[in-house]
Amino acid sequence: MTLSAIAHSNAATAEAAGSELAQSVTKDLHGAQADVLIVFASSRYDYPELLQALSEGCKPGLIVGCSSAGEFTSESPQISSACVVALKNPEMKFSAGLAEGLQKDRKKAAADLVSSFQGLNSSQYVYRSAMVLIDALAGFSDALVEEITLATGGMYQFFGGGAGDDAQFQRTHVFLGTKAYTDAAVALEILSNKPVGIGVRHGWEPAGAAMRVTEAEGNRLISLNAIPAVEAFASHAAETGQIFNPEEPLPFFLANVIGIDSGGTYRLRVPLGVNEDGSVTCAADVPVGSTVHLMRATEISSAKAAQTATESAIAQLNAHPPKVAIFFDCVATRLRTGKDFGLELQALENSLTPAAFVGCNTYGQIARAEGQFGGFHNCTAVIGIIPD
Repeated sequence: MTLSAIAHSNAATAEAAGSELAQSVTKDLHGAQADVLIVFASSRYDYPELLQALSEGCKPGLIVGCSSAGEFTSESPQISSACVVALKNPEMKFSAGLAEGLQKDRKKAAADLVSSFQGLNSSQYVYRSAMVLIDALAGFSDALVEEITLATGGMYQFFGGGAGDDAQFQRTHVFLGTKAYTDAAVALEILSNKPVGIGVRHGWEPAGAAMRVTEAEGNRLISLNAIPAVEAFASHAAETGQIFNPEEPLPFFLANVIGIDSGGTYRLRVPLGVNEDGSVTCAADVPVGSTVHLMRATEISSAKAAQTATESAIAQLNAHPPKVAIFFDCVATRLRTGKDFGLELQALENSLTPAAFVGCNTYGQIARAEGQFGGFHNCTAVIGIIPD
């Protein structure tokens, strides 16, 4: 049986927030020590101070988490806040790993990340899962997910996201214990004999003709159909009656993301800015030679995607009731939908009740599970559900 506690704070200081969250967790767990505490926190907080207050206040076995760009629980979405979920289950086993130097060597980072995984050499538990949190601003997130899959021999399913910094896109952190790291990733291994459900959906559809990526370097999209990327966006704006200002492109980009065709499904990439040479910087890489569309979505389709992802994850629990869910969605989705982002959270609550949820807005989402659309995503709802 899983014991869980969820808490949310917008206290003015990191120490006050940590103390408030720890007190709430201790109360809800009736004084029991959590096996793991998962933390999502705004960039306005001093992370070591926050984590130290949490550690001293409720003494969990493990602390993992990341900086975020919007935090939420079953009760309400907030920004510039901190939230936690504490988990305790004698029938599950948790361990945590850290990898640094993502920019230098993804293969080594993946090996370091999974070196603490205890399920690689044990058959005691039927199900092997991990929540992975990445400093996405370090780049190469898609490559790291691939390397982690290889390093674990395909035995694990993954969910998670890229750390945020309140939509400043300057510096993001992942947490392990009472320390915060950049150019790094953390993973929480979850071993169990009950399945952990993972769902992923995005609710976007093609809005323009297919285009070929004719030149790109990492997350810099240089040309589509052999013309500068910025011209392709301008042409799409003209054809669809939208306003596109290359000097201030983000409003257009948030409503017209890139969909990489993966055989009938689309992995999304958010364009972020236009460079002097006409290339477009994206939140993650867009592979050369891939077929892409500019995509469209509505607040309703995004909420429906969150609902479908949740229902898919619940179905994977094999009739075990859900206890608590961890939900990740893109900061771009929140910026695009504004107050209507609450429709997504309401869809989650409707599908999960009486189970609770916690989560944050991220710079990219991670999903790798059987029967699911896997890899590193943007503008996509990803949910992991822990059974009772």
